[in-house]
Amino acid sequence: MTKANEWFRKYLAPTPFIDCDHQNIIDYARSLTRQTASPVENAISLYYAVRDDVRYDPYNVRLDLAHLKAGYTLQVRRGFCVSKAVLLAAASRAVGIPSRLGFANVRNHLTTERLRASMGTDLFVYHGYTELFLNHRWVKATPAFNRSLCERFNVKPLGFDGVNDSMFQAYDENGNQHMEYVQDHGAYADVPLSDIVESFRRHYPRLIVESLLAGEDDFENEARPL
Repeated sequence: MTKANEWFRKYLAPTPFIDCDHQNIIDYARSLTRQTASPVENAISLYYAVRDDVRYDPYNVRLDLAHLKAGYTLQVRRGFCVSKAVLLAAASRAVGIPSRLGFANVRNHLTTERLRASMGTDLFVYHGYTELFLNHRWVKATPAFNRSLCERFNVKPLGFDGVNDSMFQAYDENGNQHMEYVQDHGAYADVPLSDIVESFRRHYPRLIVESLLAGEDDFENEARPL
């Protein structure tokens, strides 16, 4: 096997977290794509499905294999940025689109009072997004915030055209600061769980404890239009 083939296989293969060989993931991805469509067209369909089919939920952040697997996120239809990025990566690999995970620290200027109090900061460490290999280059895709949540925060839902990087907007619809990228952690073929856990514990251990007890708390209903 050549180095090029090894590289290609790395970003198409199932991993402990990106379980693209799970039958539910395969069925989900195939239901949203067409064999006659281009990889870009299929990537766009997958992006919008994951963005809006899975509600963003920062109150149920469970940092373990069972709860970060793509198959689990698809089943419960709730997740935070990392788990949604994992699902998009898995669905993409299931239909032959190479994918990997990107991570960055971002400063979120639009959050709720409760979440800010729980975290003790507006810095979100190891924010996760997906990178898809389309037309011989990596393109960033961020499916974290579903449309209805964006409407609550008066932020335009983040789109994806398969050509340009889809990253969080710096400002909301009223010109208020929204997201600021602070530090890039690079890209990975699978979830760097130990690095994420260590960073979460160091920055906001209280949120991890509360998230395990959060139950059915709803971040979207907690948000208020600006």
